[in-house]
Amino acid sequence: MVAPVLNALRERASRDQKHIVLSEGDDPRVVAAALEAVDSGLARISLVGGPGAAGAEVHDPETSPLRPQLVEKLVDLRGHKGMTAERAEQEVSKRLVFAALMVACDMADGTVGGAVETTSDTVRAALQVIGKAKTAPIVSSFFLMVLPEGHPSGREAVIFSDAGLVVEPSAEELAAIARASADSWTALTGEDPSVAMLSFSTKGSAKHPRVTKVTEALGLLQQARPDLAADGELQFDAAFVPDIAAKKAPGSATAGQSNVLIFPNLEAGNIGYKIAQRIGGAEAIGPILQGLAKPANDLSRGCTAEDIVNMIAVTSAQSQALGA
Repeated sequence: MVAPVLNALRERASRDQKHIVLSEGDDPRVVAAALEAVDSGLARISLVGGPGAAGAEVHDPETSPLRPQLVEKLVDLRGHKGMTAERAEQEVSKRLVFAALMVACDMADGTVGGAVETTSDTVRAALQVIGKAKTAPIVSSFFLMVLPEGHPSGREAVIFSDAGLVVEPSAEELAAIARASADSWTALTGEDPSVAMLSFSTKGSAKHPRVTKVTEALGLLQQARPDLAADGELQFDAAFVPDIAAKKAPGSATAGQSNVLIFPNLEAGNIGYKIAQRIGGAEAIGPILQGLAKPANDLSRGCTAEDIVNMIAVTSAQSQALGA
């Protein structure tokens, strides 16, 4: 059974179908997801390689008529880094690069990969080919954590960020991650974000340079986005549980009801999402990239076809938010 928040996301995607290219068209899970996405009207789909799926375009990187244009685009994008036409011919044969170039050339609205390829290769292709958005200070990631039905908090989902990419963000980077994550929450759910800057301290209960970094990040966030409901530094329980928030952070506008949870570093975020997933029973959708010029997302190599369908919906929603 698909969670209500994911159903709503799929419905929003289907109302404005985007063209999503799946880079691993030879994987049975990817083919099954392509079939479901096409049959349900979720998105228009292209597959890179593989046997194909009814209703989806298939592109063989070696023989595709798009190849000359993609080679030219790659030289244009990476020439300053020493990319030659000869090397570009080799790079375009790589399915992740081919898919990312389709997006960079406006042949598709977004791309999804990582069912077979590693996260490092998937993210590298996105960064090098699609690149960072001009208005984004940093490219980061988040997980959409879909909570079990009937969760005591009454919430259906929250965002954990950054739990997949930026290892040790500075205060400036934390603030940028929080801004991007707040916008991602609205793009995926249509709801207002409530941001918590997490720490091992709540409102001065501990003194440490790591706590100071979080409070500095909050100040920068509030300067840049005074419209956002945000607070920190908050321990997870103070950010998530109203009764505890009333004791630890009385008067806070977001404590106890936060839906966008910003972890102080990758170590905390990655451990936190895996605990929520494996002990708490949450469904983790991601890592979802944010801050790119156009959407590109990663999958777990243990993903199911259903996971891929969900990521197609996420990627479509990101494209809608960009106005693509």
